[in-house]
Parts: sequence; structure tokens; C-alpha cells
Amino acid sequence: MARLRKAYARFERRFTETLRVLSVCLEAISAIAAVMCLTLIALYAGFDRDTIALADIRPWMRVAQGVFVANILFRIIFTPRIASRENRPVKWLIDIAMLLTVLPWMYPRPVHPWIPWLDRLMYSQLFTTAIMATYSAVILCFLTVKALGRRLNPSMILAVSFLFFIIAGTMLLMMPRCTYGGISLADSLFVSTSAVCITGLTTVDVASTFTPLGAVIIAVMMQVGALGVMTFTSVFALFFSGGASIYSQLMVKDMIYSKTINTLLPTLLLIFLFTLSVEALGAVAVFWSIHDTIPGMTLSDEMAFSAFHSISAFCNAGFSTLPGGLSNPALLHGNQLIYLITSVLVVGGGIGYPILVNARDAILQSLHRVWSRLRRSHAGPSPIHLMDLNTRVVLVTTGWLLLAGTVGFFLLERHNSLEGMSPWQQTVQSLFNAVTPRSAGFSSVTPSGFLNVTIVMLLFLMAIGGASQSTAGGIKVNTIATAWLHMRSTIGGSDRVTAWNRTLSSASVNRAQSVILLAILSYMAFTVTLMLMEPDLPARMLLFESCSALFTVGSSLGATPLLGTPAKMLLCVAMFIGRMGLMSLLAGIIGMRRYSALQYPSDNIIIS
Repeated sequence: MARLRKAYARFERRFTETLRVLSVCLEAISAIAAVMCLTLIALYAGFDRDTIALADIRPWMRVAQGVFVANILFRIIFTPRIASRENRPVKWLIDIAMLLTVLPWMYPRPVHPWIPWLDRLMYSQLFTTAIMATYSAVILCFLTVKALGRRLNPSMILAVSFLFFIIAGTMLLMMPRCTYGGISLADSLFVSTSAVCITGLTTVDVASTFTPLGAVIIAVMMQVGALGVMTFTSVFALFFSGGASIYSQLMVKDMIYSKTINTLLPTLLLIFLFTLSVEALGAVAVFWSIHDTIPGMTLSDEMAFSAFHSISAFCNAGFSTLPGGLSNPALLHGNQLIYLITSVLVVGGGIGYPILVNARDAILQSLHRVWSRLRRSHAGPSPIHLMDLNTRVVLVTTGWLLLAGTVGFFLLERHNSLEGMSPWQQTVQSLFNAVTPRSAGFSSVTPSGFLNVTIVMLLFLMAIGGASQSTAGGIKVNTIATAWLHMRSTIGGSDRVTAWNRTLSSASVNRAQSVILLAILSYMAFTVTLMLMEPDLPARMLLFESCSALFTVGSSLGATPLLGTPAKMLLCVAMFIGRMGLMSLLAGIIGMRRYSALQYPSDNIIIS
């Protein structure tokens, strides 16, 4: 009997190990099949039917479909406990739908179906393709989040994921059906990098180069780049599956400023749904503001324009599908409402998701206390601050920057680029041109005609950008506000940095100073290199161009289309670094140093 138990235990261990190996192999094969499936769908959509027909890709789609079905059946039959633990109800629905796509293989289509609409759905190629695309996206997103559980460097994972989308976008934009007359590899890479890094610089005219399919691809890249690849993938992975490791959930929690793991999924969904809701409302508002005002634009064109520009504005991307962009005469000399709507969307996207999360918590706490008072029950101790220090710093600094930028632009340009406009138009344009340099990149009046002093002011606003963990770029208002508070405390002789009855941590102050110094050094390095590459272009244009690329703004004085290929690649690197953050990239590459407990004697450096 003892021998039988030992033999059974050995068999059980070997069987469990075999199942584990098979599960890993199927997971890897499913990932490859998912990439192949999405690639085939993209190729079929992007090439002419004479080049790639449905009959050419159908056999490979069947292979991917078979792999997906095998993976689902294996998990249900051999690892039901793991499947029930990792799969949420929505994921079960997708798995069932994936299994149903096999029915047309097994049963011929009935001549007289009992339920006609169900018959059309089940035997529809569109239904099968949509389910396979969704299943592929869920698999890839879950594996991306699962990679964090391997304790890989999150900065490097983020950088690699951005590079993946940049390369994928480059290939997609070069497909024949995405452009009217083709596009070079350098220009496609530049536009893809600009879209994923939500910059807005472009070496080609978007309106005359890209077809509606190309515009959709650019919009998707802007959305992925704005939400952040990890936020985007985490929503899919954690919404459809509950099997992510604790470590990976902790890493995602830190990325989106969630206070606890328990609120991780609700916070992700809040960010995701809030973004889509604001963009939808923005699209309606833009449509209402431009309806029947742009000559030659049909109703469908207006709807497409509204959706694209709402996404571009909220993501602080600055792309436009209208000839001339927002400086089009039909908009500039017409109704100014679109500029106000765009400004609201840009500011909303540049405020930052931590502000959104804190605002939600503050509103819920306030409603809870009001409800408790109405019920005459004890609501517990009242919190001292409903808004945390980060929220206060961002809102106050953003308000002052908007006010100073608007007034400054109005005073400097009212007799220059704003000459001939009504006082209302001058005010709206001053506000718009104070908002957009802080990472949005839209232009209404031509920046090349600005005064030199206005350019200096815009460079300052471009360098600051928006708030941390927002769709905006730049040094960030959190950083500049921390440096300002530190300077004020130092001048006042205080050894602590305080604001609103709170003391800023030394780590925040040190990081702010380091970010500012790295930004200055990076800007100098890129500007000097760009000047060496393009000696024939005016220094004024190159100073503006390098600042726009590094701080992911997207504004230009007209130098972008004139750049050579090496200069374009340099700006691609600048945009990538600006989106990722030089400090995060350096920390990911070099790694965090471990200092010993040994302490050296302190000394002073003379600083006058």
C-alpha cells in the first residue's frame, strides 16, 4: 500500500508538472497566434483586395482560431480551479463566444434557421473576426501585466511597450489604404512617434496625406499614448481576469496613484470611462460648434472631425485633420466657440488622473457626510483636507499659469498677430494660445509671426507643460511648484518646505530639482545637436522645435517639414524621452543604487 501511495504521488507530481509545462506552452503559442491574428486583420484592412484577399488570410485565421479554442478547452478541462480563479464573468463570456465560433466548422448553415438573426450572427465573418480580435487583445494585455509579476523593471517594460506601439504604428501608417499617395519610412516613423508620444509635430500634412483609415490609426495611437500603455493594458487584463500577481498589481497601483489594491480596478475603470466620456461629450460640443460652418464638409465629415479633434485635444496631442488645422480661416474668423471647447478639453486632459481620483474621493466623502447628517447619524471624524496637497498644488499653479499666459499673450500680441480682431476674439485667442503651448500643440494664429518676447514666454510655458500623470508633457506643474516652494523657503531661511499646513518630503524636493536640471541639460543637448545637423535653418526655429519635441508640445515655427532624415530621427528620440521622462529612463537603465549605512562627515559648499 505504501508503494502504491508513493507511486501515485510521483505520478501526480509528474502529471502536475506536465500540465504546467503544457499550460506555459499553450500560453506562449496563444500569444503568437494573437499577434498573428491582429496582424492579419490589420493587413486585410490596410491593403487593396487585389493584393490581400480574404481567401489568403482565412487559413491562417483558422489556425489562430484553433489555438484559441484549444487553450480555452485545456484550461477548462485540466486546470478548472486556476481558470475559475483567474477568469472574471466577462472573460467567461468571451471564452464562450470564442467556442461558439467553431460551430460553423461543425454544422453546415441551415436553409431554414429557427432564429434568423442568430443564424446571421453565428455564420458572420464579422462576428468571428470581432471575437478573435477581442480575445487576442485580452491575451496580450494580460501577458503584459503578468510580465510585471516577474519583477522586471517597470520603467523598461513601459519603454518597450511604447516602442512596440511606435513600430506597429509606423508599419500600419505605411499600408496603401492609410495614405492617398504613400509615405516614406522616416515620415511614417516620425508621425507614429509623435502620435504615441502625444506630441503633434508632423513632417507631412495630415489632412492631405492620410485617409480616414490612417486618421483612425493615428487616433488610436493618441489614445493609447495618452492613457499610457500600462493603464490601457491593465484595464483589459484586470477587468477580464483576476489572476494578476500581487506584485504586478502593486506596480500598476503606483502608476495610476491608487491608494490601495482593493480600489485598483475601480480606479482603472474610472480613468478609462472618464476619458471616454469626456471625449464623447467633447465630440458633441465640437460638432455643435462647427456644424454648417466649414465649406465643403458633409455631415459624416463633421462627425469624424469632431471625434478626432476631441480625442486630440483631451490627449494633448495637437493633430488635426482639417487643412491648416485650427488656423483654418473658416474657424479663425468665425465662431470662436471651438477654441473655448478645445481649451477646456486640453486643460482637462492636462490636469492629471491623480486629481481625478482625489476629486472622486472628496466628492464621495462629502456626500457621505451630507447623507449622515440627513439621517442624523454619526459620520465619524471630519477629515482635515478633502483635497490632498498634490491636488491643491496642481490646481493653483495651473490657474496662475493660465491667467499669466492669457494676460501676457494679450498684451504682447494684440497689436501684432491679433491685430484686426474684435476684443472678444482677441480674448479667446489669448486664452487659447496660453493653453495650447502647455503640451497641446494646436495653433490658431501662425506662431512664426509672434514677437521674440512672445516666443520666449511660450518656450517657458512649453517647458512647464501640464500636471504629473496626465496626458500633457513638460517638466510638469507639480515639479515647478515644488521648486518654487523650495526657493521661497530657502530665501526665507527655513529648513523645511511647507504649503497649506503640510510639509513637503525631502524626496519630492530632491526629485523636482533633479528633473529640472535634467530637463535643462537635455534641452541644451538636443538643441545644439539639431543646430549642428541643420545649420541653414534659423536658430529661432530650431530652439522652438527642439523644445516642442522634448516637452511633447507639438507647436512649430515651420521647421519640421524642412528637416533632413537625421534631424527627424533626433526629434523622434526627443519625443520618446519627453513622453517617458528622462529620469525614469535613466532609473530603468542604470537601476537604483543601494547605499550602505556608512555615513560621512557633513561639509558645506560656498553658494552665493
